[in-house]
Amino acid sequence: MANLSKSNVPRFSVDVYQNEYLPEGAGQVDAVVTVTATGGGTIGNAVTAPHLYSPGEGPSAAVVLMVDCSGSMDYPPTKMRNARDATAAAIDALRDGVHFAVVGGTHVAKEVYPGGGRLAVAGAATRDQAKQALRRLSAGGGTAIGTWLRLADTLLASADVAIRHGILLTDGRNEHESPEDLRAALDACAGRFTCDARGVGTDWEVKEVTGIASALLGTADIVADPAGLAADFTQMMEAAMGKEVADVSLRLWTPVGTTVRFVKQVAPTVEELTDRRTEAGPRAGDYPLGSWGDESRDYHICVEVPPAGLGQEMLAARVSLVIPRPDGTVENLGAQGLVRAVWTDDVAASTAINPQVAHYTGQAELAQVIQQGLDLRKAGDFDGATAKLGRAVQLASASGNADTAKLLAKVVDVVDAATGTVRLKAKVEEADEMTLETRSTKTVRVKK
Repeated sequence: MANLSKSNVPRFSVDVYQNEYLPEGAGQVDAVVTVTATGGGTIGNAVTAPHLYSPGEGPSAAVVLMVDCSGSMDYPPTKMRNARDATAAAIDALRDGVHFAVVGGTHVAKEVYPGGGRLAVAGAATRDQAKQALRRLSAGGGTAIGTWLRLADTLLASADVAIRHGILLTDGRNEHESPEDLRAALDACAGRFTCDARGVGTDWEVKEVTGIASALLGTADIVADPAGLAADFTQMMEAAMGKEVADVSLRLWTPVGTTVRFVKQVAPTVEELTDRRTEAGPRAGDYPLGSWGDESRDYHICVEVPPAGLGQEMLAARVSLVIPRPDGTVENLGAQGLVRAVWTDDVAASTAINPQVAHYTGQAELAQVIQQGLDLRKAGDFDGATAKLGRAVQLASASGNADTAKLLAKVVDVVDAATGTVRLKAKVEEADEMTLETRSTKTVRVKK
């Protein structure tokens, strides 16, 4: 069996898609940047058969599972059992040698396994012990998610590992701490570990769960039926075990006189990164991209440049990938892309919209109008909600986003998808509305 050598670490590449031609006097430059990591190698096998891989074969990693044990987890009684089974399934998916712990979350956070402020190391014996400990989990108490995250952060920081990851399950609203306390906990944990968040049932707050995942660069989803938890937890853990490089940042350099209007991830989900910039020397800034395995993601970059004369050309931005180190040094991942601007009087060239940019501009608008439509529906503005959700149906149809179109059809009756003519359904299942809201930021990739 191969050890993790340099050749096993993914190779990163950057591709830039844009129309670089601008009409005279124009200064907005848009580009879609595709970042791809390939050829990690060992981890794919380790995920499908974790026990066949000896410790140290993947990158060093630590995972903390945070399980809601508040009183509401007893209704229905099968919910707690499903949560225990799901956590056990996730523990089975741990690679040998990975550090791990289980935290029970109520209005306080308690160490369920291994205890004593430390992490266990995954192997046959510790997996069994952890699953025995899960049997003692019972429901009772309130919900203060910030305390769960802070304990997870403390535990994860105790291991000298490359990848730190959390998995968080909740079934209720965060009622036993203020929104400010949760925000402070997220700010304290951001950049220290990534975290996937799941809401089970329909009594939790979508914006809380998606906000946790967003702040900690993880995924969010709904598991409306608790019976689906084990499959979802296994998949989440396998994805976590497939991560091979942590703390990647997109470094954006722009010349004097330019302004970065926005940087956002646009596939596989829409994620606003503009405000997460940290300065990285003269005219450069880093945007956090989290942990990577073998995968590809797309980013939309928009910069304002000083308008120039016809025939002029300039480098509007340079994109590279780096891993910033705590000591201020940086590891360059050796991939970069250039965003250009060329001023022309060729009307056909300067008015053509790059298909990648057009597609993702539509996907970002789709996510936004779904959120606005659902918020208006909750507020009782049915005309406003109909207009927004109609526009969402039109965008989903035009871009081929079949998954989102299906979710929308559970909330509105579609009269004509092409024109966005819809009627709000009189009765909507709460799980359907929450699923649409939770998954509204999932995009369909443009066919390159």
